Amino acid sequence: MSGKVVAVAGATGVVGREMLRVLEDRNFPVKSIKLLASERSRGKTLKYRGEDLPVEVLSDDSFNGVDIALFSAGGGTSKRFAPSAAKAGCVVVDNSSAWRMDPGVPLVVPEVNPGDIQKHKGIIANPNCSTIQMVVVLKPLHDAARIKRVVVATYQAVSGAGSAALGELAGQTKALVEGRPYPPKIFPHQIAFNVIPQIPQSDAFTANGYTSEEMKMINETKKIMGDDSIMVTATTVRVPVHTGHSESVNVETEKKLTAGQARELLRKAPGVIVQDDPAAQLYPLAVNAAGQYDTFVGRIREDVSHPSALEMWVVADNLLKGAASNAVQIAELL
Repeated sequence: MSGKVVAVAGATGVVGREMLRVLEDRNFPVKSIKLLASERSRGKTLKYRGEDLPVEVLSDDSFNGVDIALFSAGGGTSKRFAPSAAKAGCVVVDNSSAWRMDPGVPLVVPEVNPGDIQKHKGIIANPNCSTIQMVVVLKPLHDAARIKRVVVATYQAVSGAGSAALGELAGQTKALVEGRPYPPKIFPHQIAFNVIPQIPQSDAFTANGYTSEEMKMINETKKIMGDDSIMVTATTVRVPVHTGHSESVNVETEKKLTAGQARELLRKAPGVIVQDDPAAQLYPLAVNAAGQYDTFVGRIREDVSHPSALEMWVVADNLLKGAASNAVQIAELL
């Protein structure tokens, strides 16, 4: 594979920094790299392969001569600059929600629908973090028994809300332990020692009572799986965990799968690691998934309330498989 000129837009953010680390860790064939961010980051440097590289201010001219651009700079920035990048001949892999449901933009998880990459017209969308880890597990079950309905509840880490949110969790936890007040600024309620059933924290609920995060999981799952008949409902919850999203997933299939059959299918699935030995208290944990590229699944059992449904527990690093490493995997396929 020949070397590529790569740009990372939003390089100074939590996910942008992870993208740099993943490019280096996976030995992506980078010929040269441009680090891009907003005016606030002017003058900053970031390390890549031992070098201190300058961060440039993102502009319409940033993508001349760039082969692949990884975007993690927010939806508004992506809407503004991704078309300019594509026009310059660059392929954009965008981590925001800006392009995910655009019918002309592929929404890709490489273990699930790699062929959709070929349909791109200069922009490829990286799905929502919670959706990515769920569909990696759903795909082999759908291929074997056709999924009819999915009911998911998420337990999402604070890192998904950015570095300021992580600071609030750390500061608030310390303050509460010491008996001091720490009013919330990032979240609508106290996050330390609490759970908040509202993601994202700044959005109003939609007319149907769901949050935008919940609707992302519903709509993105159908698009990635290529099957609008799959019924999905979701409740997304923020928990006081640093990194690693966890999900309780109930899957109803057309053809019955036993728990044993599901385990065997998932053991063979790319990007999935089965951790399922309840007698030994072995099941996926967020603290163990943090820093890992794979998606972990356990607590696989047959639903006692339904003749053809399974319950399972799915965990992944939301900054890696949920964002940075999925984007780099797409770039590798390109």
